[in-house]
Amino acid sequence: MLSFFKSKPKLSELIPNNYVDIHSHVLPGIDDGAQQISDTKFLLESMIGYGFSKVITTPHTMQNVWNNTSTTITEALHLVQNQLPDIANQVALQGASEYFLDENLMHLAQQEQLLPLKDNFILVEMSYLNAPIQLYDFLFELQLKGYQLVLAHPERYTFFHANKKEYEKLKKAGCLFQMNLLAAVGYYGRNVAETADYLLKENLYDFVGSDIHHKNHIAAFQNKVVLKNYGNLEKTIAKNAFFI
Repeated sequence: MLSFFKSKPKLSELIPNNYVDIHSHVLPGIDDGAQQISDTKFLLESMIGYGFSKVITTPHTMQNVWNNTSTTITEALHLVQNQLPDIANQVALQGASEYFLDENLMHLAQQEQLLPLKDNFILVEMSYLNAPIQLYDFLFELQLKGYQLVLAHPERYTFFHANKKEYEKLKKAGCLFQMNLLAAVGYYGRNVAETADYLLKENLYDFVGSDIHHKNHIAAFQNKVVLKNYGNLEKTIAKNAFFI
């Protein structure tokens, strides 16, 4: 007999053994994630322990803040592979980037200097304060250049919370949605968790990502899921197999 009071699972319990992560900050010293190779080692060992089989790590590319390039990211990836060979043999490592949606990204796209998650799929983010005025122009231009856009953590853009029809508009404009897994345990607050629950209920998510930066993020995977629609969360996690 099913119990209405059945305890929700820990987030770590929902991660399959072949999970492919498409959003993290584990390369050392090039953004606000891992700072030292020892940090990278801890994060990757923990991710392997949770069942991660492939990590497409995505350091920020944001002009005048994190001026990463395909070269800086690839060099940091090779550093990890060379200095942590045992870990590199346990988990498939790939370098991509989380691109800030602005004019600089348009320039990089024009120069064909983007590191995709796969094929033409690129991970993009916006400011947490407000959407860019040229948001839909940027989306249109990037798609004209042949890119498929994956919007990182749409649940965290609080300026959309009061008008959830904006999410449907973004989907119609061609955006795929990547949920941050830690939203499922309320890590970013109640409003973000409730918005993630809504997006799951409406089947608007396409993929998930850990967005792991540091030890606190690792520890939060041991927290229980607070969402009602965690059945849909499991289905969305399974979609990440696309990136194997």
